Amino acid sequence: MTLTASSHHDTGSTWPSWTALALLLLTATVLTLSPVLRSRYPAAWWLALGYPTACLRVLRTWRPLMAASGLAVSRKAALTVVSGLVGKGAPPPQPRVPRCGFIRPTRTGFHLLARLLPGQTPDDYIKAAPAMAHAWEVHAVRVTPWKPGVVRITASPSDPLQTPQQARHTRHQHTHQLLRVTVGVLETGAHWVVDLRRVPHWLIVGATRSGKSTLVNALVAGLAPQPVALVGIDCKGGMELSLYGSRLSALATNRAQAVKLLSALVDLTLDRMAVCREAHVRNVWGLPEPTRPVPVVVIVDEIAELFLIANRSEKDEAQAAATALIRIAQLGAALGVFLVVAGQRVGSDMGPGVTALRAQLAGRVCHRVSDPGTAEMTLGDLNPDALKAAQAIPPEQAGTAVLASGDGWERARSFLVSETEAEAVAAQYAHLSPDLPELAACRPSAPRQAPARETSC
Repeated sequence: MTLTASSHHDTGSTWPSWTALALLLLTATVLTLSPVLRSRYPAAWWLALGYPTACLRVLRTWRPLMAASGLAVSRKAALTVVSGLVGKGAPPPQPRVPRCGFIRPTRTGFHLLARLLPGQTPDDYIKAAPAMAHAWEVHAVRVTPWKPGVVRITASPSDPLQTPQQARHTRHQHTHQLLRVTVGVLETGAHWVVDLRRVPHWLIVGATRSGKSTLVNALVAGLAPQPVALVGIDCKGGMELSLYGSRLSALATNRAQAVKLLSALVDLTLDRMAVCREAHVRNVWGLPEPTRPVPVVVIVDEIAELFLIANRSEKDEAQAAATALIRIAQLGAALGVFLVVAGQRVGSDMGPGVTALRAQLAGRVCHRVSDPGTAEMTLGDLNPDALKAAQAIPPEQAGTAVLASGDGWERARSFLVSETEAEAVAAQYAHLSPDLPELAACRPSAPRQAPARETSC
């Protein structure tokens, strides 16, 4: 009996030690394999380990974080009315904190909804976003109004803009949707999609080696497989846009040619306007598909070359180009003509036409720029916070930009699409270039046009 009791006692004392050893081995295995899992299968790692850890961290720090950020409301005023019900020596009442909603995971982070307390505004939570990022140990936190009385808090544990190549397989995901192209990755981890049907005209600025040309390459590579006409205006002798010559329906390589091409585009929009008027529709999308004219995307590279003048003889030419661009921007959205204007700098010193044109370009993309005036011209009229974010882009983050429109602003990074790749895509889909009689005089004379060679425009 004594021996049997001793055996049972030894077995019971050994069981917890084996459990502890198994848990220790399991923890060591998880910690060892976690970096490998995170690098090879980031989504699986995030859902299995990262997201649960983030939830615990948010729940543990929510109340003290709200109090330290000034988002908690004291209950003292309410308790004064019923002060007789509170005995002496009672612990001080806990302040009211905003109610935290369910923490929902996303592919690259998480988001939650918070209900504002009386007297609070979304700006109060926006100011507390850096404190939230530090408390939750994440890369960034964005706060946006969700509906009256509620804000949405989105956290990104890592910076998706550091490795946009991870999403390269999604580049042509939206090519089956007309005038919709995936060109990169947003800071939230979502796809950066340029939808010309929703935002028809864009202004893209950036200094040398900031990523502006790479973004144009990604845009052209995404539009080339679609049934659209691409038109180029490159007054630097065609050094940039001639790479896509085989896919372009027209190309101008100097200002004189650009004025002629823009005048032809104005006539094209007026002709389409007459067609819509006769069909009693307000835009080309109301026309039957068989009779609907092909969409035209006009890409203007280095806008300064169109506006800057060296002498009086160039003044009339520059004004004609500016007037034509403004007319296309005003009329084109409803008539299937879209503008993508790019340049290293944009400023009011280039002429009054620049400010008028800027007002028609609802979509803005600002890479790192060389002068603050260009960033101010691009984003200053839309959102001051977007302007600050653009001015903080460091030189080593080529491709990173701030995009803004009437819907708000985001940090984003375009895919790395090389000139060789963009040229190959343009050649592959050269047979899709529509023949527009209105622009026949400005058709590129060769599939691959040398930068110094003149077109027939």
